[in-house]
Amino acid sequence: MTGSSMTLGEYLRKISVDLDGDFLREGVRLLAQLVMEGEVAEQVGAAKYERTPERKTHRNGYREPRDWDTRVGTIDLAIPKLRTGSYFPSFIEPRRRAEKALLAVVQQAYIEGVSTRKVDDLVQAMGLAGMDKSLVSRTCKELDGLVEEFRNRPLEESYPYVWFDAVYLKVRQNHRIVNLAAVIAIGVCETGERRVLGLATGASESEAFWSEFLRSLVGRGLKGVQLVISDSHEGLKTAIGKVLSGATWQRCRVHCMRNLLAHVPQRDKSMVAAMVRMVFAQPNRQVAGQQLAETVTLMAKRWPTAAALLAAAEDDVLAYMAFPPEHWSRIYSTNPLERLNREIKRRTDVVGIFPDEASVIRLVGAVLMERADEWEVERRPFSLESMHKLTAPDPGVLLQMEASPLRLAPIH
Repeated sequence: MTGSSMTLGEYLRKISVDLDGDFLREGVRLLAQLVMEGEVAEQVGAAKYERTPERKTHRNGYREPRDWDTRVGTIDLAIPKLRTGSYFPSFIEPRRRAEKALLAVVQQAYIEGVSTRKVDDLVQAMGLAGMDKSLVSRTCKELDGLVEEFRNRPLEESYPYVWFDAVYLKVRQNHRIVNLAAVIAIGVCETGERRVLGLATGASESEAFWSEFLRSLVGRGLKGVQLVISDSHEGLKTAIGKVLSGATWQRCRVHCMRNLLAHVPQRDKSMVAAMVRMVFAQPNRQVAGQQLAETVTLMAKRWPTAAALLAAAEDDVLAYMAFPPEHWSRIYSTNPLERLNREIKRRTDVVGIFPDEASVIRLVGAVLMERADEWEVERRPFSLESMHKLTAPDPGVLLQMEASPLRLAPIH
């Protein structure tokens, strides 16, 4: 070993005892200093204390220690100064990988639902110097450009099935805390793959708000919509008729059941639920309609309000039966979107109260981008063969089951 190598080896053995857990950090610091000394010697044309005719300039001490964020923690570097010219280490050029990695960690922590207060603790736990709340917020805002690009990207495919729903989040506005609706749209394209279509925020789910949101989707290229699945939002229903004319509306079967059971005594809820499920168990739209009429008749005497609601909801709650049976379990409710909403709430619950509307779009949009990436590699929920039936339907496919329908026993 050379003298310098022997010195380095002895020094590392010493700090491994004296510094314990800081051994790697101190080792990286020492190696970085040696690299800088070598680079400076090359730029000066002479090693430290060396006399040579090739010398171009002289050293002039060191700058104030500079923090260098690495995977083993924050390291203080003493960067050499020159009398003529300047020197900056090649391994800490602005925006090198280590700094970009730190930025990505902070952004990912925010996407994962870690509050800005907790991000500082997270960064310090990594051995870094920490970041104050304002710096974290500024860092996170760098996501805004990516989120806006994602929200405004063109929709170039046709989407036969589209789901709409909203999640409500608490936001500070004018020194008050208010509930803000974040409405989300997802769709299935002609190849059977899921896509995140849009995100918008508003104070309420009014007809004007929904109409504006739907027009923005159409303006970006949304087309080919055959079925819209959502809860019974009056504003959305009206907006669909105006903006997506020609599309059928499917009222979420799960939400409809909850609305019906709200008008039934607790002791009778299981019985009524079983009766309504019998309607949904029928093989096609025709026999399901017959079964629904019989169910309404049976319910009318004991639960008249629930019976009237079921009768009024017939066309909307059974709309899915006009589409290929292979799709029924996925298009009769908003469950595909509810799962996404639960993931959003899991992330946003950590934040609690958002500082402004822009921060809601930033976090929810980033979560949607993350989920969109996952959907790109996941198995498609609808097969290509079944999706082809939407464009070239077989007249017999929707009435393929000729068996006798299931019947309810009379209520005594």
